[in-house]
Amino acid sequence: MQPTEKNVDGSGVSTRPSSRKRWDTTDLSLVAVFAALIAALAILPGIPVGPLGVPITLQTLGVMLAGIVLGPARGTAAVLLYLVAGLIGLPVFSGFSGGFGVLAGPTAGYLLAFPLAALVAGLLAVIVLRTARRFRTALLFLACLTASLLTIHPLGIAGLVINAGLPLRDAIIVDAAYLPGDVLKNVLAAVLAVSVHRAFPRLLGAHRS
Repeated sequence: MQPTEKNVDGSGVSTRPSSRKRWDTTDLSLVAVFAALIAALAILPGIPVGPLGVPITLQTLGVMLAGIVLGPARGTAAVLLYLVAGLIGLPVFSGFSGGFGVLAGPTAGYLLAFPLAALVAGLLAVIVLRTARRFRTALLFLACLTASLLTIHPLGIAGLVINAGLPLRDAIIVDAAYLPGDVLKNVLAAVLAVSVHRAFPRLLGAHRS
């Protein structure tokens, strides 16, 4: 607990500024904008892959951008807002789908992994942007790739096993088809994020994570 500092008049009002800042309208607007961006990228026509036809979409590009541009807190909030909008029935998922029924489909694991991916990518991006002065694009790419490999692909494979009934080996093979596309999308996310942070260097300030 922070000790209070007495003023000269003896009152016990703390004069120390709080290290925690509440989100303002700018933060909330950014969360909403990135949630809308993910939705827009999701409804673009995908490329069906594998026997289940789970499509390659640009959703993960939006998810990674949210994390490495907004940071872990706001980025995760944007992805959660997108997921909530889809689960309550808005057609913002791939193929203009929505509703809780998607959680019984083969894409459920990938969708549920999105907030975790934004969180991990955002945490790593904060470290990169606060410590690195060179090779930021490469480092942000590695941040996105790490988040993808730690969250999206493992949970995606789990969803294929549980909901689609695939054997683990087959689920891994199906998931592997998405890796080349993820690499390309992560490169694009890193390039875009570096440009954004160059234009708005205080976007990931100490109190705006």
